[in-house]
Amino acid sequence: MQHIQDYIHSFCRLKRGVTKYGLAPHKPVLLLTLIELVEKGLVLDNRFKVDVDLVGLFQENWRLLVNTAHQPDFTQPFYYLQFDKVNGYSFWTLHCYSGLSVNAHIKSVQTLAETVAYGSFTTELFELMIVDSNRNIIRDAILNNYFPDQRGQYYIHKQLNDGFYHDLQSLVLNEPEVHYKHVSIQTEEDVFVRSGLFKRYIPQLYQDTCAMTGMRMRSTFKYNFIDACHIVPFAVTHDDKVTNGIALCPNLHRAFDRGLVSVDSEYRILVSSRVKEDVTHPYSLNQLSGKPIILPKQIQYQHSQENLKWHREEVFKGD
Repeated sequence: MQHIQDYIHSFCRLKRGVTKYGLAPHKPVLLLTLIELVEKGLVLDNRFKVDVDLVGLFQENWRLLVNTAHQPDFTQPFYYLQFDKVNGYSFWTLHCYSGLSVNAHIKSVQTLAETVAYGSFTTELFELMIVDSNRNIIRDAILNNYFPDQRGQYYIHKQLNDGFYHDLQSLVLNEPEVHYKHVSIQTEEDVFVRSGLFKRYIPQLYQDTCAMTGMRMRSTFKYNFIDACHIVPFAVTHDDKVTNGIALCPNLHRAFDRGLVSVDSEYRILVSSRVKEDVTHPYSLNQLSGKPIILPKQIQYQHSQENLKWHREEVFKGD
């Protein structure tokens, strides 16, 4: 059995790549991020998934702590941390989806997320991590060893909940507080986080309900059957704000993307005259024509009229 001091000893002696900018800071930033996920209650079962919280907090912590020209590549430490050891034993393990394996560093965060189900600590280390006092001791040791000059500001930003990930969430949610801030989206990981937040928030704002049909469905194993649909495609504007989103069930999502349905300036459903169907069928698109869509309750989350106009003019197949 390892003692907490054994882990601290190893955490302060991580194997780090030698670069022209100095020793790579990636592993200590990742460890601090993993600790924070446990602290925030975002990881309860020792399964650290490649998701928006993990990548978003890594990017936030990187911006708070790293002042060298190293690139904030999350995938690097996520893979290489498994080769660091405590008294000869690895403390970090990657668990791949069935039939897949990781034998080398995967540089794409999206590919990594599709290959690795989760990473985990040893059971012993995770049990240490869930105790507040242990987390504080381990975090302080890492900060003092690798980022002593940034330690104070790091804690201040964390207390204020003021950082990149918070700002990115506010940006996606179109919150007024972020309008005066410049949130820089630079890497694939930044886009991964922003896109993931869009996919998370749109169903939440519509309470897992299709805005056009009113269908609401979520399984007991948390699988969501409502899609987060862009009004103007992301490829056109790179707009992942919720004002460019609408919650639709899969069949309406397809119809919307193909211009068979749209929304007018009064938030009523438009159905293309080019739809050929059995209009007597209970799920006929024509039965939706003229009906109001469901809107988020708060105005700042509601659809941009400019985006809806673009969809009517550029995608919708009217008369």
